[in-house]
Amino acid sequence: MLVEDEAHLAQGLRFNLEAEGHAVLVCDNGEAALSRLREQPNIDVVVLDVMLPGMNGFAVVNELRRAKNFVPVLMLTALHRPEDVLQGFASGADDYLAKPFDLKILLARIHGLLRRREWLGDKTASVATADEGPLEFHFNHRTVDFRALELRTPTGICKLTVMEADLLRYLIRHQGLPVSRQQILKDVWNLPVDMDTRAIDNFIVRLRRYIETEAGKPQHLLTVRGVGYKFVS
Repeated sequence: MLVEDEAHLAQGLRFNLEAEGHAVLVCDNGEAALSRLREQPNIDVVVLDVMLPGMNGFAVVNELRRAKNFVPVLMLTALHRPEDVLQGFASGADDYLAKPFDLKILLARIHGLLRRREWLGDKTASVATADEGPLEFHFNHRTVDFRALELRTPTGICKLTVMEADLLRYLIRHQGLPVSRQQILKDVWNLPVDMDTRAIDNFIVRLRRYIETEAGKPQHLLTVRGVGYKFVS
């Protein structure tokens, strides 16, 4: 699904995506996209513009995640500030590409999201290397499945976005060690280290809701005052 209100851009992208062998459904606003996604749950990837009439892209992906729809979402935007990138990730997007973009880069990002969706259905696939860390991690009656982007707890299963999983994997790899917010920006999200780090705190709050028995009294995702965070299993 391509959600883009600029008709000439939407048609150009549709032509190129169909030339790559993809079936493409185009919507020109967020409300229509949400309606079609409810009607057609077999959509594999959503390419979503941020600046849409009515409901913007951030609101669309927020609504998707609230409805427990975890279709991979690639956000397109003319907003170039790192804070906007983080807002996209905080909304639940899986990837982010600023306009203007190179078509080859867009296609590569889409193909990456399609591969990730295939991995979710193939439990024998290996999507993490030794450098990235384990495919699964077990602690305190909880299991993080990085392949399926799931956290299994005694109270149920939580779906993770790619960015949430990447952050949790990074903290687990550095278990017991304080990790600064600047390290997270640079090593996890490839963003400048001198930008506002409040979005990271929002990610930590969400992860604590998933993994802690009491989010207000964390035992695993600990704050290191003046530094950042550390994970303790």
